[in-house]
Amino acid sequence: AVTAGYFYHTARLSKGGYKTVKHQQTVYVHPNSSLFEEQPRWLIYHELVFTTKEFMRQVIEIDSGWLLEVAPHYYKSKELEDSSSKKMPRKQGKTREELG
Repeated sequence: AVTAGYFYHTARLSKGGYKTVKHQQTVYVHPNSSLFEEQPRWLIYHELVFTTKEFMRQVIEIDSGWLLEVAPHYYKSKELEDSSSKKMPRKQGKTREELG
């Protein structure tokens, strides 16, 4: 339900933090978030707050496949290719299984 309502507020983990899927804007998880140190690969956020950086607040982890389910009119499958098979920098991008 959250994914269906906020599908346009999606960010993917990249080398320098997170990037929004459509506009490739660099964003970061807010330090007060419970996911601040976890770094899941895909997030949906409620709002962006600009202080020293552009921070995402009220974040939740999602599967990239959910976005094609709820918003095929907005996303193309090429935009949502999951990089889980690609090599990530060490200690970044925990999978859902690792997060428990």
